[in-house]
Amino acid sequence: MKRTDAGFSVTSEQMRAVDQLALERCGVGPLPLMEMAGRAVAAEARRLLGGDPRDKRVVILAGSGGNGGDGWVAARHLHGWGAAVEVWPSHPAARSSGATLINREAWARLGHISTLPSAGVIALPTADLVIDALLGFGAGGSPRGDTARLIEAALASPAPVLAVDLPSGLDADTGEPGTPCVIATRTVTLALVKTGMLQPSARAVCGEIVVADIGMPREAFAAVGIALPPIFATADRIVFH
Repeated sequence: MKRTDAGFSVTSEQMRAVDQLALERCGVGPLPLMEMAGRAVAAEARRLLGGDPRDKRVVILAGSGGNGGDGWVAARHLHGWGAAVEVWPSHPAARSSGATLINREAWARLGHISTLPSAGVIALPTADLVIDALLGFGAGGSPRGDTARLIEAALASPAPVLAVDLPSGLDADTGEPGTPCVIATRTVTLALVKTGMLQPSARAVCGEIVVADIGMPREAFAAVGIALPPIFATADRIVFH
C-alpha cells in the first residue's frame, strides 16, 4: 500500500458507518468480522513470535468492546497453536455484549482469565508477547480506570507489544496519544488504516503498521464515499509505508 490519502484511510465516524452498513446492506455482521479480525491478530502474533507460538507465553489485554472481542478470538487461535495464553480483561463480563461476550465466554471454557488487583500497580507476568486489545477506533479522550492501569502495565513490560487496530490511548482521527498510551512494536490495523495513524505523532506509538483483511465488503466502504479497489487481491496483509 503506497497511497496515504483519504481513499486508503478511514475516520472513526466512517468506520462506525461501515460496520453498520456491512450488516444492513451486505448481511455481514459483527460475529464473522470479529472472527476474521481475531485470527488476523493471532497470525500477526505468530509472526512476532518467530513463526512458531508453541510454548511461547502471550498476555492479552482485552477491553469490553469489539477490540476486546478481537483479543478473545486471538486468544483461542493462539491457544490452539500451542501458545500459553492468559487474558487480562479491563472490565467484568457484564460490561460486554453481542459478539464480544460470545467470544469471551468461549475463551472461558478453554483458558485462563486473570483477575486484576483492586488497586495499585498491575504487574504483568513475564511474556514473549503482549497483545493490546483494550480500546478501538471509537474510544475518545485519555484512558481511565483499569484500562489506564493495564496500559501502564504494558508500558512497563519488557515484552514486545502488538496493538489491535490502533494503540490504546491513541485518537483514531487526530493521531494524538492520550495519557497513557500504548507504545506498540507493531500495530495490526483492521480493514483500513485509521486517519489519525498517518500523523507523525501517531507513528511514534504505532511501530510497524500492518493492514489486515477481515472480509469487510467493499460495498460498505463505497456507501460512505470510499471507492476501495481490491487491495487484498494478492495477500491478506499489507505492510503500510
